[in-house]
Amino acid sequence: MPELPEVETIARGVNARVRGDRITEVWFSKHKQPFKTSASIQAKGLAGRTILSVHRTGKHIVCELGDAGLNETSKNEPTAQWIVHLGMTGRLLVTTPEGPIAAHTHARLSLESGREVRFVDARRFGRLEFRELKRTEGFSAAGQEPMTVGTVEFAGLFRGRKLAIKAALLNQGLLSGVGNIYADESLFQAGIRPRRRAGRLTRDELERLRLSLLAVLSDSIRLGGSSVSDYVDADGVRGFFQLEHCVYLRTGQPCRQCGTPIKRILVAGRGTHYCPKCQG
Repeated sequence: MPELPEVETIARGVNARVRGDRITEVWFSKHKQPFKTSASIQAKGLAGRTILSVHRTGKHIVCELGDAGLNETSKNEPTAQWIVHLGMTGRLLVTTPEGPIAAHTHARLSLESGREVRFVDARRFGRLEFRELKRTEGFSAAGQEPMTVGTVEFAGLFRGRKLAIKAALLNQGLLSGVGNIYADESLFQAGIRPRRRAGRLTRDELERLRLSLLAVLSDSIRLGGSSVSDYVDADGVRGFFQLEHCVYLRTGQPCRQCGTPIKRILVAGRGTHYCPKCQG
């Protein structure tokens, strides 16, 4: 599943290409699985809207939409949102109408500029949602934002918790956007074993983990994310951060720091990779 850096990379790419453009026509597939809001309501709500901006919230891509036409209100004030969750295999691409239509394309938004925004999802675990902001609240993530959470707030998330720190990092109600890859990599960078009880980590260890998580996420965004499965950016290009992984999916390979073979265990039902020596 795409995690925070992959979703951030896609959102930035889509924003750079379609910000200020207007949606002229909308097509959705007949499969029901991708639609949190019905296809008919989405099609009616999206047509004619101006895309004011595209950004990431947690693991979701949020398109802020104004009314039809760029009047003074719609230039700055979103009146609706189109919310995309990529699921396991989802892709949000910006292309041209002449571009080959991939199998499992579930949405095509034609834009005034001649571009198209397409949502492709082979396994159909992704979700598409439309919100009209005069009728409902805007989308927000349940947990703290890992890129901006402060020292005190971060430590407070884990105080008194009995679950393993790896499981706590994956809890989207605590931190929004962190998944298996970046939990493993940040724990390695911080020198913390994934099965350590979250509530027993010291203040210094938690601050080291916070800074490691921020560094790992920032580095991955800079390199376009990790392409270990289906992930590509808004142009269909793979990321490069998988080449920098120190532990994730490196079971049995030598640690890049000490040479000890990387181990794989299960934590909260998730494959977890760590160095027995560096994370002593």
